Amino acid sequence: MIRINLLGQLRPKAARRPVDTGAAMPLVFIGAGLLLGFLFLFYFYHSWQTQLNEENARIKQLQSQKTELEQIKLQVEAFEKQKQVLMQRVNTIEQLQKDRTGGQELLDQVANTVSRAENLWLTSMTKKGSDVTLEGAAASINSVANFITALKRSGYFQKIEIKESKQDDKNTAVQTFLFTINAEIAPTGPDASPQTKPASGQGAPSSAAPAKKG
Repeated sequence: MIRINLLGQLRPKAARRPVDTGAAMPLVFIGAGLLLGFLFLFYFYHSWQTQLNEENARIKQLQSQKTELEQIKLQVEAFEKQKQVLMQRVNTIEQLQKDRTGGQELLDQVANTVSRAENLWLTSMTKKGSDVTLEGAAASINSVANFITALKRSGYFQKIEIKESKQDDKNTAVQTFLFTINAEIAPTGPDASPQTKPASGQGAPSSAAPAKKG
């Protein structure tokens, strides 16, 4: 329906109702609070996630280092075992070399002492480690005592003691005393005292064969 204004006057405009901002303010604060809370939570989550990633990366790095160290430890243990085997071989070789050279040295020392003992000869000599057992015969007890004195003065032997000394009942034609002497090779060997050379004209036996003087 069309309306016509016959009066020719402008129709006054309807007045606008004032907006009540007081009621909208709480909503604004609530929205701002929610936004700030979201931003804080997002920042906290982002920081925590970054720190977590860094810790995970560090854990992976430490695990990798641990694996490398375990491999190095296994290699070190293998080297230690090889070292022990090699040391045992070296010690064995050194001991064999020492025994080889010490055997001739022992014979020379025993020969020198026997050559300075009157009417005494050896029938056997046994060496076990640094322990030496000497068995022999002599024409008198004094000859055995002189032989023990010569062993002590050589400086090559220590802890010298006579285990047995008795008269040989089987040999009735000549008075003979059988003896057994135990001695220990000194750790310093012949360096403990200078070796005494046999007197001129007295030869020393060069083998383990029984040596006799007089």
